[in-house]
Amino acid sequence: MRKPLVAALFALVIAGAGAAPAVAAPTPTAPAAQADTKAASPKIQAVTLAGTVALSNCSGSVVRFPNSLDTAPALVLTNGHCLESGFPEPGEVIVNQASSRTFGLLNSAGTRVATLRASKIAYSTMTDTDATIYQLTSTYAAIRNSYGISALTVQDTHPTAGTAITVASGYWKRLYSCSIDGFVHTMKEGDWTWKDSVRYTSACNTIGGTSGSPVVDQSTGKVVAVNNTGNEDGESCTVNNPCEVDASGNVTVRQGINYAQETYQFPACFTTGNQLSLSASGCVLPKP
Repeated sequence: MRKPLVAALFALVIAGAGAAPAVAAPTPTAPAAQADTKAASPKIQAVTLAGTVALSNCSGSVVRFPNSLDTAPALVLTNGHCLESGFPEPGEVIVNQASSRTFGLLNSAGTRVATLRASKIAYSTMTDTDATIYQLTSTYAAIRNSYGISALTVQDTHPTAGTAITVASGYWKRLYSCSIDGFVHTMKEGDWTWKDSVRYTSACNTIGGTSGSPVVDQSTGKVVAVNNTGNEDGESCTVNNPCEVDASGNVTVRQGINYAQETYQFPACFTTGNQLSLSASGCVLPKP
């Protein structure tokens, strides 16, 4: 796991002298149009930190699903291993558990503009995926009207290899840009196992504290995954050193490469009012 952090100073200690400072990164801009090209290049969204949140130990984002109502209580997406009570055990799924956790809401420049509060943990697990979804006490409409910030939409289809992405860390107020290198059949880290994980190209050199960051498709602005881990020391299948296992059981270790967990499965498991419905048609998330 990309280690949850208890303080920025601790983050600098574990990440080493090369750790990024807690300042906003420049916002990527669209390339200038080329008049003599035969076909226009795909439009690139200006991915910013707007809608991301800083947790006490991780990153996250305010998210909505394609059919979420503006009047629904807003949701925050982060990792299962960022849960305030500690890592869920293998096979454990937590649903609808009371929480009053707070989140620092950021604008496009990375400035904290508000403190949002959870009413409950809607869903959390580290089985098959590594995700926590908090339900907030505020609606999407209230957040937008008060702070001018809209939630990020979670894409409801599987991401595609080669897609240009940005990992947006609310904890560090930093953007990492790279591409989806491919997908991992099974990934193992310590006692946990994840399925169909996203592998980044090497340019996304995420560090401790980026756990839970949204992975945003630069062409659509939609969330396609949640950042969660990377192989730090070249070890095989140990904590902070995930390994890749293919369908035949062959193990591959890629030191310095980082990963995320897909999020397209989540929209089918929530109603338009953002209530969890694990029995809904098409919902394939692990159940308690």
